[in-house]
Amino acid sequence: MPSGLNNILHFLRGHSILILGFGREGRSTLSFLQHHLPDATVGIADRNAIPQETLPQQHHYQLFEGEKYLDAIEGFDLIIKTPGIPTRLLNLKSQQVLTSQTDLFLAAFHHQTIGISGTKGKSTTSSLIFHLLKSTGYSCFLTGNIGIPCFDVIAQINPETRIVFELSAHQLENVRHSPHIAVLLNIFEEHLDHFGSFEAYREAKLNLIRFAAAEDVVILHRDLQTDIKQLKAKLRIFPSNNLPQPLLLQLVGLHNQWNAQAALMAVEAVGVQRNKLLQPLAEFKGLPHRLEYLGKKAGVHFYNDSIATIPEACVAALETLKKVDFLLIGGFDRGIRYEILSDYLQQHPVSHLLLTGAVGQRIAELLAQNNPLMTFHFYDDMESAFQVIKDQKKSDDVCLLSPAASSYDRYKNFEHRGEVFKALALALGHETA
Repeated sequence: MPSGLNNILHFLRGHSILILGFGREGRSTLSFLQHHLPDATVGIADRNAIPQETLPQQHHYQLFEGEKYLDAIEGFDLIIKTPGIPTRLLNLKSQQVLTSQTDLFLAAFHHQTIGISGTKGKSTTSSLIFHLLKSTGYSCFLTGNIGIPCFDVIAQINPETRIVFELSAHQLENVRHSPHIAVLLNIFEEHLDHFGSFEAYREAKLNLIRFAAAEDVVILHRDLQTDIKQLKAKLRIFPSNNLPQPLLLQLVGLHNQWNAQAALMAVEAVGVQRNKLLQPLAEFKGLPHRLEYLGKKAGVHFYNDSIATIPEACVAALETLKKVDFLLIGGFDRGIRYEILSDYLQQHPVSHLLLTGAVGQRIAELLAQNNPLMTFHFYDDMESAFQVIKDQKKSDDVCLLSPAASSYDRYKNFEHRGEVFKALALALGHETA
């Protein structure tokens, strides 16, 4: 049995275990326990109903469902929490242990793990690091917030494997271990509905590097250097001003130049020379919904940046494209500040500002609709926004979906929102073909 797995099992044995939250990660934890500790005392708690088809036909697990699901905590001495449940809602006794897949994994596979976090750019940077490692012959796995629970890859890990772990603030909230190579890209206001304050969110992000040892490597954006306190690890700062020319990328935008610098530093820390990385770097195509160019449809250039759920990301997209004629912004309001975006739009107006949801209303109020160079359009669904585009478009206009807000008021997630936008753009092209 691999030593990392053995360490996790040694930690779990002898405890009564509550799986708190039964989404993708919670189900992964149950599968792990079923396989490795079938006789353990296990409970499952979730606000939503627990689907019976996800459980063995003759299971011995205690189930806790509904509004009072958190009361189940009292009956167990070890709680494995999934990321979506805020720690501030939990009432733990001093003898109880709170942990997570993430912290158990980092403790067990610390020396093999490259961990990446940041408010924006972490999926692109994680995928790029994985691509660079694979291209240079490494055995590696991509896991974490990208959509693959880390317990799902344990069975395939050997001592030579490198694990590229995308880490959200939710996953980092309770960790007490840092990865061997840690990449922290940025910290902006986000997820205040979960954390309650920006300070709590920032502290969760900083857990990525807080427990790094002297033999570890921390790759940090230069703007975050003031957040370092008593860091023992080897420190690498990006972006570097010493590059003779921009890195050759298929990804647009200064922010992606910075993401690429951080990725190169991470793979160099593994031991790969930079001259072996430049070709695979140039071949990396990026991920959907991240300033994704959809082509020219009915004379309009469409860009899907649905991943932009904070104002800083929208400003970065506008800075990259320079010319935007239709900007779709707005969505679910999580209480973050939007002055950075409203100020930018006052200085760099777009012809047609298409606003939706509570955030759209807030941005409109900040702008006070007093910029004569911008026309405001309020829409309830994406189809209505596209009707405005069809009515107002001119040849070679640029349309950008970069909402600066969460999608949860209307869509399952940012991917769903982006797919709806893509489908309507494609349909617009077919209408005029």
